[in-house]
This record gives sequence, structure tokens and C-alpha cells, in this order.
Amino acid sequence: MNRLAGVTSPYLLQHADNPVDWWPWGSEAFEEAKRRDVPVLLSVGYAACHWCHVMAHESFEDDETAAYLNAHFVPVKVDREERPDVDAVYMEAVQAATGHGGWPMTVFLTPEAEPFYFGTYFPPEPRHGSPSFQQVLEGVTTAWTDRREEVAEVAGRIVADLAGRSLVHGGDGVPGESEVAQALLGLTREYDEQHGGFGGAPKFPPAMAVEFLLRHHARTGAEGALQMAADTCTAMARGGIYDQLGGGFARYSVDREWIVPHFEKMLYDNALLCRVYAHLWRATGSDEARRIALETADFMVRELRTAEGGFASALDADSEDAEGRHVEGAYYVWTPEQLRDVLGEDDAAFAAACFGVTEEGTFEEGASVLRLPGDAGPVDAARVAGVRARLLAARDERPHPGRDDKVVAAWNGLAIAALAETGAYFDRPDLVERATEAADLLVRVHLGEVARLTRTSKDGRAGDNAGVLEDYGDVAEGFLALAAVTGEGAWLEFAGFLLDIVLEQFTGEGGQLFDTAHDAEQLIRRPQDPTDSATPSGWTAAAGALLSYAAYTGSEPHRTAAEGALGVVKALGPRVPRFVGWGLAVAEALLDGPREVAVAGPVGGELHRTALLGRAPGAVVAAGEGPGAGAEFPLLVDRPPVGGEPTAYVCRHFVCDAPTTDAGELADKLGG
Repeated sequence: MNRLAGVTSPYLLQHADNPVDWWPWGSEAFEEAKRRDVPVLLSVGYAACHWCHVMAHESFEDDETAAYLNAHFVPVKVDREERPDVDAVYMEAVQAATGHGGWPMTVFLTPEAEPFYFGTYFPPEPRHGSPSFQQVLEGVTTAWTDRREEVAEVAGRIVADLAGRSLVHGGDGVPGESEVAQALLGLTREYDEQHGGFGGAPKFPPAMAVEFLLRHHARTGAEGALQMAADTCTAMARGGIYDQLGGGFARYSVDREWIVPHFEKMLYDNALLCRVYAHLWRATGSDEARRIALETADFMVRELRTAEGGFASALDADSEDAEGRHVEGAYYVWTPEQLRDVLGEDDAAFAAACFGVTEEGTFEEGASVLRLPGDAGPVDAARVAGVRARLLAARDERPHPGRDDKVVAAWNGLAIAALAETGAYFDRPDLVERATEAADLLVRVHLGEVARLTRTSKDGRAGDNAGVLEDYGDVAEGFLALAAVTGEGAWLEFAGFLLDIVLEQFTGEGGQLFDTAHDAEQLIRRPQDPTDSATPSGWTAAAGALLSYAAYTGSEPHRTAAEGALGVVKALGPRVPRFVGWGLAVAEALLDGPREVAVAGPVGGELHRTALLGRAPGAVVAAGEGPGAGAEFPLLVDRPPVGGEPTAYVCRHFVCDAPTTDAGELADKLGG
């Protein structure tokens, strides 16, 4: 066992038995590099990363490679999901130097943590123009030994370049109608009319952009925005990126048609998409959207929920096939012969036509990814359900993919919001209960006694790494959604507590936000990225939560901070709308108010449900009755029932409509 034994990260623990003498990230590793006068090899990945596993097997488990590494470097292994700040800083350097990035990320550093040589996956022998990992190690060793001044010059230049990058804030002001219209036009230009989604292969699920499109349609009635959102969701739901048997989405599609996924399943994708499909149902009443939202919610609870009530990070892409090989997609794909073994000839032929399983296969070695091809024609729904159940039961007998059991605060915040709203929309109180249990875990373990968020936990034990901006923004978002659904004001208080820390520790001049706190570990550059990646950026997640909290409480500092943060969306929205989708969604809420809905009546009653189903972008909902309701939610202060009947009050921009006791009238006020 090396120094990774005893850490909480499942990814690092996967390398604890390597012959490589790994160190976790920390000052001790760099002090050792200084003492030995050797460079640091920084290897960054995550537990569900396929090529991380490949490189580990080929190189880090190889005794000869490990011996060379140990002799000439201090090797440091980082889980990017535990330390997104470290990952972001060095990924920015990799992308600037090579024009691309990805994981595994391989970076060589001076003992002062300054990068001077970069890469991603390196094969064990030269391949496709890429040097072997051994050649890279030998080349870096030679440069360090014989050309130290050149290495220092390169490292200094890179650090200076990173430090000199200033974020273009976009000047004063928030995004308005003009910027939102330009963003919509930009998305329309990049839209794939044939297959849905944006851009070409590989194609990622655009959850944040779809949320913007749904909110824009709700506010303006733009049918084109709704059509892009609906068609994209239909294409994904019928494609191989969606697990047609067990529910839930894979990370991305390797092709533009959504046929073959990269099979890892991430909590954040499924949380975001569960919420998007629930919102699509709210907008259209689509039975398919309802089914996908519920199946995805059930997948998260069934496959990712931990014993402590939180949600695990991911399921691996790889698992054992029938020959005992550890290969990508083995758990999910089917051959015609496998269908016949489970279903018999007639039902196998029916299933092959229904799910697009061909003799030649759509994946590898004659296997196919299950999907719902558009040319399948009318189907017998009962027969499909029976076939699905039998195939799912048979698949459950296969070796399951590994699970990354660490609980990430931000991603659990996203899951809380999705499960709370999905449970409320579809009368599934069990989903609301699962959301509440995850929120309880975050308060008990991730906040604990230190009153600052911890990024991760495992087995109920908090990790060592501080929460970053996305943790605070996404957890606050989850707590606010839970407050709206449950009528429990404690979640509003917890959200306010987190957002006060955002104001104190993450906010800079002119409304800009930083990904790490003012008192966090100082890296070679303080990370600061307002653009979405697989999840909403911390910057715009915080902006959205700040805006909602201000609507709930009337807090001017939180409203001002939200507006200041949205200045970057004014600059980036028209230029790169695909990469600032959540910021544009928050901008829609700002343009609409957002509306403040106070329901003086029972939680779960008709008016409360009507308020939750209202489509007004970013509307906040407070519900409760009795003299103590105002203590739970400031919105309920001095808003009594009218004539003894449950009553709804709708306000925005400091103007309130007349109160109503009629659910239909309330729905009209909220675009329901």
C-alpha cells in the first residue's frame, strides 16, 4: 500500500495498491520534491473515467514503469471531483498549451507547483503520433537534469500567462432582452435540426441550455425555443444515451445521433436532466417527459443512494463481460443471441425491432446499445413493458459496474432540487423524502461543526477538502427548492447561511465571483470560471440562488450580488450561449421578476400545488398557514387567508396582484 491508503476518495483508493509511490495533493509532496530536487508528476482523474482506468492498468500497475517514476519524480494523484480547484487551474494550463484537455490529465510540475509539460492519456508504447509514457518520463527527466534553466523559463512563462488572464466582465448592467435574443439566435444556429442537441460528435446532454429555452418560452411564448427543447429531449430519451431498461442517462454520446454513449452514469447529469424533463412536462404535459423524469429519479434513488441518505457520484462505464474481461459498456449492450437466450425467438425478434438491436451491432463485437429508433413503427405498450422487465431482470444478473461512493455536496444539491420538484409534481412523496434525507446529510456531515461546507464525504465521514463556489450555489439551490415544496422554512435559513458565506468569501470587485474562498489554499492561480461545463458554473449557480433568496426575503444585498454576478452573462450570453446556459436561465428569472408567490394555506393543497406548477421563470413559492407561518417565510408575513379560504398572493418588481382564492386564476398569473 502507498500513501493513498486511508483517504476518502474512491478514485485515489483505486490506486492505493499501485507500485507507484503516490502522494495525495498537499504541501508534504512538494516539500519532498524540493528535498530530492525532482519534478512532480501530477495525475488527475476520477473514478468513473474509462481512460483513467486504462492508463492505470497499462502504466501505473506496471512494476518497471513504477520503479522509474518513483526514482525520478514525486508522483501526486488527484481526484478532480474532490479538488475541482486544482483540476481547473492545471486544466487551464493544459488547454492553453495543447488546445485540448481531458482526463486522465498528466502534468509535470516544478517543486513550486509550476507546470512545464502537459498531456492527457499516454499509451505504453508510441501510438498514433503520441509518444509512449516511458518516453515522456525519460524526456522530462533529461530536460530537468540537463536543461533546468529552460524548464524554469517555460514554467515561469506559463504561470505569468495564467496570472495575466483577466476575466472580461462585460461592464455594468445585467443581461436584457437584446442579449437574451442574441443568445437564442446563437443556439438556433448551432442546433442540430435532424438529431436534436447542439453541435456535432461527441454530443453532450445540454441540460442548462434546455432549461434556458424552457424559461424563455414561458416568459415570451417563443415557440421555436420550446420546439428545440422538446425535440432535443425526445431525441435523448429515445437514444442510446438513455438507459432504456433501467432509466438514467449516460455521460455523453460518441456520435451526433445519440446512439452510442460513453457509458459512465454521473449523478450530476441525471439530477439536471431529471429536473429538465419534469419542467418539460410542466410546460407541455408530455407523457414521455413525465416517464423520463420519474424513471431518472427512480434510477438515482435505486442505484446511487448511499446508506447515509446521500447520493453517490457515479457508476463506472466498465464492467466484466461474459469472458471476464473488464470492458466498457458490457453491462448495457445486447446481441441478438443474448436477446433470444432471455426472451425466446418471437419476443427476441420483437425486442430487436423495438430497441434497434441488429445482427451487425451498433457498438462493438456485434453488440447493440438499446434505443427506440424512429422507424420502429407502432408498438404494443404492454408487450414492451413485459420485455423490458425480463431483460432488466436478466441484466441484473450480470456483473454490475463499480460505483464511486463519495458524496459531492454540489451534485447532491442538484439531486435535492430535482427529486423535491419531481416528487411534488407527480405526487411522489417518497422522492421528496429522499431529497430531505440528502439535505439532512449535507447539514449534519458537510456542514457539521465547522459551519463551512466540506466538498465531499464517504460513509458518513466528511472529507478534508473545502467546498468551492459550486457547492455553495448548488446546495443553496437544492435547499430553496426543498423549502418551496415542503413549506419548511429551515431550508430557507440554511440557504441564507450558505449564501452569506458566498458574499463574504467568494465575491470580488464589480460583482465577480471566485471558485475558491478568500481563505482557501493558494494555488498558482485563483480559479474563476463563469462558463458551464457538465454542471452549472459555480458563478451562475450562486447567482441563481442569490436571486431566489432575495425574492424570498427581500434582501437587497443578495439581489445586488445576483445582479452583479449576471454582468458576465451579459458579456458571454450572446457569444457562447451553449456554455452559459444556466446563466441565461437565471437571466430569464431576473427579466421576469422573479415572481414571488405566497400561499396562505396548507402545504400540498390545491393552491400550493398550482403555484409549484406555474411556469414563470424562477418563481419562488412559500406556503404555510397559521400564526407561525410568517416566522418560517418572510413572504407570508401580513398575508392572511381571505374569507377563511386558502389565498395566494403574487408579486414582482415591488407590485402585487390582488390576492386570489381561485386555483385557475393563480395558474393564469403564473403561466400555468
